[in-house]
Formats: sequence, structure tokens, C-alpha cells
Amino acid sequence: MPLRTTKHWFGVVLDAPDASALAHFYERLLGWTLFEDTPNWATLAPSDAHGYNLSFQTEPNYVRPVWPSEPGRPIMMLHLDLEVDDLDIAVAYAVEVGAVLAGFQPQDDVRVMLDPAGHPFCLYQDRD
Repeated sequence: MPLRTTKHWFGVVLDAPDASALAHFYERLLGWTLFEDTPNWATLAPSDAHGYNLSFQTEPNYVRPVWPSEPGRPIMMLHLDLEVDDLDIAVAYAVEVGAVLAGFQPQDDVRVMLDPAGHPFCLYQDRD
């Protein structure tokens, strides 16, 4: 049986060595509004958010994941997929605000990026 709730809410929380710093990166990247910003927790969402957000938690024992994965090294536990209008422009902007283009790119129509804490995220352009 699925969880029963009267609320419609969805959120993702990313651990980071500095929650506030990573939240500010995603604020610049996505253009979302920062609703909470403390040393240990930060949350952002679209200004017209109706039940979803992206949050960040400071984890003092955070270990940067490795992309692509390598045996015995910390792996990513999830990644964000972000649809963009123009892939080249989006990659350039992501780099401008602090992301890094990953060295390994497994698909021609997707770009794997790394945020300042090393979390991979993918930029893609819908071709439909």
C-alpha cells in the first residue's frame, strides 16, 4: 500500500561539507528562491513552488563521490536530471556559476556536470 498523506510534497536533500555554499550554487544555477539558509541546512524552491524543493544538509564527514565510479571509492547515490533549452549554453552557464564538466561523458546528447561538492548532475535537451 502506498504511503497515505493529505499533502503533496517532494524534496531531495543533498549532503555537503557546507550546506549554505552548495545551496547558493544551486540558487544561481536554477534561479530558484532560497527559503532557508543556515550553516547546517538550506532549502530552495521555485518561487511559485507547490510542494517540491531542493535542500542541503551539512555533513562533517562528507566524502566527495567519484564519477565515473571506481571500485573502493565513494560513488554517487543519486543525480539530478535538468532539462534545458540549449545544451551548449546551459553547460557554459553551469561552468560560469561553479560547476565542472565531468571528464567522462557517456552520451552525446547529455552533459554530466559536477557541482562544487562533487555531486554529478545531468543537463539534457529534449529532442521531441
